[in-house]
Amino acid sequence: MEVDQIADGLWRWTTRHPEWQPGEDWPAEVGCLYYEGRDAVVLVDPLVPAGDDERERFWRALDRDLERAARPLAVLRTVHWHQRSIDEVVARYRDRGASLWTRESGVAAPAGIEPHAVEQADETLFWIPEHRALVAGDVLLGTDDARVRLCPESWLPDGVTPAALRQALAPLLDLPIERVLVSHGEPVLANGRDALAAALEVAST
Repeated sequence: MEVDQIADGLWRWTTRHPEWQPGEDWPAEVGCLYYEGRDAVVLVDPLVPAGDDERERFWRALDRDLERAARPLAVLRTVHWHQRSIDEVVARYRDRGASLWTRESGVAAPAGIEPHAVEQADETLFWIPEHRALVAGDVLLGTDDARVRLCPESWLPDGVTPAALRQALAPLLDLPIERVLVSHGEPVLANGRDALAAALEVAST
C-alpha cells in the first residue's frame, strides 16, 4: 500500500487489486481516496489491502484518523465494479454512524462533494470544489505523462460509444478542475481541465 497526500485533508492510497491477472487492460494497483469534509470523513471506492500486516496498518490508520477528525464516515462508490471493500468498511464503522452513497441510495452526498452522474457509463464522478478535484472511477484513466484518456470502448455498456461518452463528459469542462484523481493509472495533479479537454478532443477525432 502506498499513501500520498494530495492536499491538506485529501489523501490517495493505492493497493493491488486481488482480482487482477496478467494481461488485464488496467494496472494491478488501483487508487482510492480519503477526504476530510466539513461533516464527514469521506472514502471513495475504498479497497482494503491484502495481507495481514498491510490490513492492520490500514485499519490502524483509519481508526486514528476518524478519532482525530471526530466526524462520521461516509463511503462513496463511483461505479458498481468498485464495490471492492465497501461492505467491510461500512460494517466495521456502522456503530460510529458510517453511511454509504451510491447512485441508487437516494440520499444526499456529504457536504463538500458534488456528484456528477454519467448515465451513459452507469458511473458517478465526484467534484470536490475545495480541492478543485474531479474523482473518476472507470471512465477516465490516468497515463504516465500527466494526461488522462477515456476508458476502452469494451468497458462501456452495450450500445454506448466513445462519442456518446465524450458528450456526457463535456459539461465537466465548465468546472475549474485542477486535479483529476483516477482509480486506474496515475492521477493528474495540475492543469486537470486541460488534461480532460485533451482527452475529449482525442476521443472526438
